[in-house]
Amino acid sequence: MPYRVCFVCTGNICRSPMAESVFRARVTEAGLDGLVEVDSAGTGGWHEGDGADPRTVSVLETHGYESSHAARQFRADWFSRLDLVIALDAGHLKALRRLALTPEDSEKVRLLRSYDPVAGHDLDVPDPYYGGLDGFEECLEMVEAASPGLLAAVREHVKGRAA
Repeated sequence: MPYRVCFVCTGNICRSPMAESVFRARVTEAGLDGLVEVDSAGTGGWHEGDGADPRTVSVLETHGYESSHAARQFRADWFSRLDLVIALDAGHLKALRRLALTPEDSEKVRLLRSYDPVAGHDLDVPDPYYGGLDGFEECLEMVEAASPGLLAAVREHVKGRAA
C-alpha cells in the first residue's frame, strides 16, 4: 500500500498544487514512484473542478515541473486513507485539525515549512493569489526548500513499511 501525502491550501489553485507538483517530481527523482502517492486539496470548495491559477502553471512550467490539476475540497473522511496531510499555513493547519475525526488524524497534519531547517519561526507559505508573479516565485522557492526534508521524512516511513 503506498504512502499517501496530501498538500492543502485555501482554494487548491495556487500553493497546494504547486507543492504537489514539486513533491511529485522529488518522489520520482528519488525512485519512490508507486511507493508514494501525492495529491492536493483546498480547505474550501470555491474553485472545485478548476485548473491551477495560470500564474502557478506559468511558474511551474518555467521551472520544469508538470502542472495538470483540478481543484477539489479536502474532506474529513480522507484522513482514513492518508498518511500525511501537509498544510501550507497556520490557518490551514488549524482548519484541518478541526476537521480531524480522531487524535490520530490530527497528528497526521503538519506544516510544510516545518521540514525546512532554515525556515525559522515563520512557517507560513504566503498566499500569492492577490499579488504578482513574484509572489508565486517566492512560493515555489519555499516549497522547494522544504521538499528535501519532507522527502527524507517520507522515505523513513516508506522504509519502515517495507521492513
